[in-house]
Amino acid sequence: MPVLYLVPTPIGNLEDITLRAVRILKESDVILAEDTRVTRFLLNHLGIEKTVWAHHQHNEHQAVQEIVKQLEEGKKIALVSDAGTPGISDPGFLLVRECIKAGIEVNCLPGPTALIPALVMSGLPCDRFVFEGFLPQKKGRHTKLTALKEEERTIVFYESPFRLVKTLEQLAEYFGADRKASVSRELSKMFEETQRGTLKELAAYFSKKTVKGEIVIVVAGKGEAEEQ
Repeated sequence: MPVLYLVPTPIGNLEDITLRAVRILKESDVILAEDTRVTRFLLNHLGIEKTVWAHHQHNEHQAVQEIVKQLEEGKKIALVSDAGTPGISDPGFLLVRECIKAGIEVNCLPGPTALIPALVMSGLPCDRFVFEGFLPQKKGRHTKLTALKEEERTIVFYESPFRLVKTLEQLAEYFGADRKASVSRELSKMFEETQRGTLKELAAYFSKKTVKGEIVIVVAGKGEAEEQ
């Protein structure tokens, strides 16, 4: 029976690849990669030589039916993103949906993702939380922030380093400057950093430095904020 494998890859430290992930990548006929250069770097590190096809947000709609066809013909295919678990703010959902429609089994390996370590290290309640990924950059941003102002669970966002300060300032505007939050970046890498404080404090801190790397913002929910 055909199977599509979703294989999480390290978010920074290459030691975080699992033994099972390595085996699946070795056994696959084709590896679908968000950025083939990033994936080939990982494969070279692991000593794996495989056919790698580009599969990203700009071509996934055109490529999905051909991939389903290849799976139906017996090819073993693994989908990876540049870092973390495919489908989490990365390509993957469309292919998974089409495979399910076609009766193809989908198997997602457990593994690295940035949001869970950042959430746990934030010091904010992590028994109940909502993951929002990237906020809309323009259209719908005001509506989304207005709605999230009333969210009582801890809220997790992804953000670009170039928009970090602006987003923290907007969160302070909508949620209140004293709302507790944390910002994690470069998780599992040499310059990993997690800063905790109010949204106002975090905006001021990061406005004074050059920020690089993937960013995870964790914000206290409304209920938690009222209890402080």
